[in-house]
Amino acid sequence: MTALATALGAAVVQAVGTDAWAGFRGRLARLVGLGDSGRERVELERLDRTAAALSEPAGEAGERERQRQQVVWETRVADLMESLPDDQRARFAVECRALLEEAARRAERGGAGGGGGVSGNTFHGPAAVQTGSYNQQHNHFGRGA
Repeated sequence: MTALATALGAAVVQAVGTDAWAGFRGRLARLVGLGDSGRERVELERLDRTAAALSEPAGEAGERERQRQQVVWETRVADLMESLPDDQRARFAVECRALLEEAARRAERGGAGGGGGVSGNTFHGPAAVQTGSYNQQHNHFGRGA
C-alpha cells in the first residue's frame, strides 16, 4: 500500500507540465474521487494547485517543491486507501497500478518526463524547440533581441 502511494505521488509530480498531464489529471481525479462527481471536482482543483505550485520555482526551490508535492499526494493516496473497505481497496489498487502503467508507457514514448522527441514539424522562420522536464527557455527573435 505504501509503495503504491509513493509511486502515485511520484507519478503526479512527473506528469505535471507534460503532454500527458491532462489525461493523467482527469484519470487520477476520477480514481481518487471514487466515482463521486463532487469529490472528483475537488481532486481536480487539488491537482491544479499542484500544477501551479510546480510551475513557478526553479533550481533548489523547485526541487523542494516537487518533493513536497510528491509527499502531499503520497499521503493523500495512502490515507484514502487506508479508509477504504478491503474489497474497495483492492479495486482501487488495481486502478492505481493501471494508471501507473499507462504513465510509464507514456514516459517511455516521451510523453511524461521521458525527454521526448520532436518529429513531423515544419518551421518557417525562427523557431525554438525544447523537450524534457523542468526546463526553462527564453527566446528573443527579431530586432532588439
